[in-house]
Order: sequence, then structure tokens, then C-alpha cells
Amino acid sequence: MTNDRQTIAIIGAGLGGAAAGALLQRAGFDVHVYEQAPSFSRLGAGIHMGPNVLKIFERIGIDKKLLEISSKPTHWFSRDGITGEYLSRIPLDGYGTPYCTVHRGDLHGLQITALNEGTLHFDMKLKEIEDSGSDVYLEFEGGTSTRADIVIGADGINSRVRETLLGFEKPNYSGWVGHRALISADKLKKHDLEFEDCVKWWGPDRHMMVYYTTSNRDEYYYVTGVPHPAWEFDTAFVESSREEMAEAFSGYHPVIGALIESTDEVTKWPLFNRNPLPLWSKGRLVLLGDACHPMKPHMAQGAAMAIEDAAMLTRCLQENGVSDFKTSFALYEANRRDRATRVQSVSNANTFLLTQEDPSWVYGYDIYAQPLKSESAA
Repeated sequence: MTNDRQTIAIIGAGLGGAAAGALLQRAGFDVHVYEQAPSFSRLGAGIHMGPNVLKIFERIGIDKKLLEISSKPTHWFSRDGITGEYLSRIPLDGYGTPYCTVHRGDLHGLQITALNEGTLHFDMKLKEIEDSGSDVYLEFEGGTSTRADIVIGADGINSRVRETLLGFEKPNYSGWVGHRALISADKLKKHDLEFEDCVKWWGPDRHMMVYYTTSNRDEYYYVTGVPHPAWEFDTAFVESSREEMAEAFSGYHPVIGALIESTDEVTKWPLFNRNPLPLWSKGRLVLLGDACHPMKPHMAQGAAMAIEDAAMLTRCLQENGVSDFKTSFALYEANRRDRATRVQSVSNANTFLLTQEDPSWVYGYDIYAQPLKSESAA
């Protein structure tokens, strides 16, 4: 179908929103992306990008640049956090494109450069959204306003767009926190130990995922999952400490001890999620990524699902156009709900790749090779 020139507004310029913007613009749509942050910064820490996502980045044109700056592990190792015994050795090659781990901020920076000049607007925190039936009115803090034919909510677990569709509801605290730290690889040289490219250390009730975030392996990252009865802070994260980490992983393998000893700064983040939503769209508003299926990070596929959403939503809008947004949105949900829900469930259960299993249902998935099933299947 010929792409009409009606306007699309994307709320949120994170990994999912930026992917949606770039893909839709390359498909010929008139798209503007609105981000509440005042400017771009190298936020976050490490992130995994599997072959299922690299296939999408090929369409955007950033896959080669991403591979140049990222680490490319050949295996995902799972090891007993106390004894060090290997629980699984999962090959990450054989999917037509490499698996990579990278600093989230570096990936995000590449995605931002793929957006058309003048279409990304910072310091635009959404204040009001109103679907009039004929278009959508958007007002931002500070008084700026605009109108769009459809709006994509890519604004995360506390999505303002989701709230408009379904009302306010706090996300569920999972009872877990994640500690995050970046370590200079130079600090690891004093330890006569092997630090593998991509390894998850599993304990009876906690874990630590560790990997390099750069192609020259000068930055090593860990993120944990540790039980924590209640999140008693009002902030998105709090400072942690080497001492707190040492207590949380007392008695664990010497590699974990060395990582903790080499830590300069570590933060602690609550892990939130939501139950599957009853709907992903209503009227001229549609959701993607954490706005509609947030999950614990234990499978390293949360951002990947948002980027897959962006690709599928683009396909559906190409198929039907913005004018027939109802059909496009229904088709999108019909073709995304089952996969996103399955990944959400497995990720929340924290069982992925614990044992020797075949992950091809995740990494071998090519969103462009999937025939579109009817929207009546939703």
C-alpha cells in the first residue's frame, strides 16, 4: 500500500521508540519523536542484542556500526555461582548474524543518528493527550502542543499513553532488585582468573550476569537479580556499595568475589513488571515495548521485544496505511501478543538458558520472514 502522509507521533525515544521512528521514516511515513529527557546522554549500562534484533538493525542501517563497537560472544555460559560448574554452554552463532553485547548508551546513540534530522524533540514531557476521534491532541509541559493522526506510546513501564488507555495503575514490584556496575577491565588484570565474554552465575535464589560492553573489551559489566522484600525508596534507583554486594554474594565463586572487589560504583534498581494488558491499542493510540509488556530483565530480551514491536507495527502500517489504523493496530497485536507474552513469561520465571536448551525460538526469529496472520487471531 502507498504510504499516506498523515502524521505519526511517538512518545518516548528509548530503544523501542527510536527504532519505531527510524523504521517508519524509512517506510515513508511522517514521524516525529518526543522525549521527556532534556538531551541525549550515555545512560544505562550493558545490553544484549541478539540476531533477532540485528536483522532489524540491518533495515535501519546501523548493524555494521553496532558490531564495530560491541563485544561478540560466541557462547552464553551458565555456571553454578558457588562451585563454578558449567550448567550450560549455549552457542550464540549460526543465526546469520552475530550476537552482541554493548553499552546501552552507545547503542542508543547509534539509533538516534538514524532518525531524520529535526524529527527528534527533547525536553517534551507529555502532560495531556486527547483522542478527538479525528486526530490526537498532545500537550507537553511548558505549553508546547501538537496534533497527530496516530500516537505510539513507547514511553516505558510508567507510560502516560498506557495510563490514558487503561487508567492509572502502579506496576508490580517483583520482590527483586538488580545491582548494576561497570568495571574497567584493567582492574581485573591483577586477578589470576578467567573472565568470560558472556556468563550468568546462578545461585539458589539469586544470580549475576556478566559480559563485556565494548569491542576492545575494556569495559566489563555485571547486573544481578537479588531478592529484596520491598522497595522502600522514592527514586528509580539508589546507590549500593561493594560491602552490600559482598554480603549479597557471600560464599560465591572467586570470580564473583573478584568482580565485587574491582567495583568502584554500583547502583541498585527495583525490578518491576505488569500482568499482560487486556488491550494494546484504543482509537488512535497504540503501545509498544515496556508500555504494554514490561518484564524482568533475566532473559535479556526486554529491549529486543520493543524493537521487534516497532518492526511489526511498521509492517502493519505499511500494509494498511495510517488511514486504516484500526486494522493496522489489530494486525499488529495479533502478530505480536503471543511472542511477547511468551518471552515475558519465561523472562519473569528466570529459567532461560539455565540448562542446555535450544534458544532458536528467540534468536532465530526473523520478524520479516513471518507471514502476517489475520487480525481476527488477536
